[in-house]
Amino acid sequence: MKIAFARPQLPVEGAVVVGVLEGRELTVAAQRVDRLTSGILARAVANGRFEGKKGQTLTVVAPPGLSISRVVLVGMGKNEGFDAAAAQGFGATAIAQLLGTGDEYAAFLVDGLTGPAFDPAAFGANAAFGALLRAYRFDKYRTKEKPEDKPAMKRVTVMVDHPDSAKTAFKPLEQIAEGVFLTRDLVSEPANVVYPETLSDRAAALTELGIEVEILGEKQMRKLGMGALLGVGQGSERESRIAIMRWMGAKDRNEAPVVLAGKGVTFDSGGISIKPAQGMEDMKWDMGGAGAVIGTMRALAGRQAAANVVGIVGLVENMPSGTAQRPGDVVTSMSGQTIEVINTDAEGRLVLADVLTYAVTRIKPRLIVDLATLTGAIIISLGHDHAGLFANNDELAEKILAAGKAVGEPVWRMPLGESYDSLLKSDIADMKNVGGREGGSITAAQFLQRFVGDVPWAHLDIAGTAWAKKDGTLWAKGATAFGVRLLDRLIADGYEDGAAKPKAESKPPAKSKSKAKAPKSGG
Repeated sequence: MKIAFARPQLPVEGAVVVGVLEGRELTVAAQRVDRLTSGILARAVANGRFEGKKGQTLTVVAPPGLSISRVVLVGMGKNEGFDAAAAQGFGATAIAQLLGTGDEYAAFLVDGLTGPAFDPAAFGANAAFGALLRAYRFDKYRTKEKPEDKPAMKRVTVMVDHPDSAKTAFKPLEQIAEGVFLTRDLVSEPANVVYPETLSDRAAALTELGIEVEILGEKQMRKLGMGALLGVGQGSERESRIAIMRWMGAKDRNEAPVVLAGKGVTFDSGGISIKPAQGMEDMKWDMGGAGAVIGTMRALAGRQAAANVVGIVGLVENMPSGTAQRPGDVVTSMSGQTIEVINTDAEGRLVLADVLTYAVTRIKPRLIVDLATLTGAIIISLGHDHAGLFANNDELAEKILAAGKAVGEPVWRMPLGESYDSLLKSDIADMKNVGGREGGSITAAQFLQRFVGDVPWAHLDIAGTAWAKKDGTLWAKGATAFGVRLLDRLIADGYEDGAAKPKAESKPPAKSKSKAKAPKSGG
């Protein structure tokens, strides 16, 4: 679907989208269309339950006096400034209504809006951004889908008072969307298509955007002493990989980089501690953390972020076999610390242990943020609307909280402490890889903290937010790419040269209403 910008005018074909304020108040653009249709919009609004609240829609088909197919009225809520959240919600809500109508063209009429600090160009850019994100569809393997079941939309034109400014504001957002789409593609693919080798190949393809990519194979990892990561993958016929992606966009290329680390378990059977069969197919997306890191690197390079950022992802497949790791095995991590493996389904932390050690010792970062679909326990704690945030640095935690709120990917800070850490004590090794059922997401984070030393570090447990079983505001059910927009915003606000604010996506959007079922991730 293509996005265009133009000055306000009524099109001669396709669908038209206009806004309505809470209280059934037609916007200026809606009033103009209403006059051309002899008041049919006002009558439709007055004779139903549509009140103009955020997220509400009302469609008038074949409006009299016009050649267009339909008018979609989108509730905008109260006039409180129409920030980035409102704009993205407007665009996403509108396109969700149009994907099943058969229309090929749509015009969003967003002129004439007012409000405190209202920026028409930013509103238009974010309306297009929201529409683009919501229109994503993973249909690669649908070979017999009926034409009438496929979205027909080819182009959305945003009609705004300052189209050139809106187009300029949209450019970086479009690149962020490309990063989101890459992540959704990777997470949606089945495990027979995306496995460590092919996922590392997808990361290596980012060299086309100027990212330096290095791939470590098992031979190199053995030389580095990565016994924790290699132990997870030893039961699979697929060889494990690590992909390291470097984007050095700051003026000072020698400045210590921000490191983004991701868990990339391309399929998690649980290993010898095998998962129940029901729902195991969901574990193709246990690489959601790695997918988010790869997508973020794509977004940063696409918009030419003025920051030094290194993405590093550990890629393994956790399978049961005669060569698989056993409960009770002891492995030696790259850090030299030994780990008693109590549960082979608590594998993601073993992967990240060596990834984090590599980042600390070889990359020497200014800070690390890791993302992982690590524990089902975080879903019991927070459900599906928030990711869990754990951090050893308050300043970094506050920045992540702010970034998540700004883009509508909320996180909730969880505790860390010595009492939790003591639950990892092993009778025969430096630690064990699980601490029991109580506080499972916390003890998992405590385990990771043992491998970061004094480096400012944050861990995002995205097990409840990486995949949605129902539509959200900015995504259809399936892969959400949670973390891409958050990380991009974190870099933009805090770690680019001058720490400049993004020009368009600027204020907190509405909360997602997605409520997916708990995955069976063991971490």
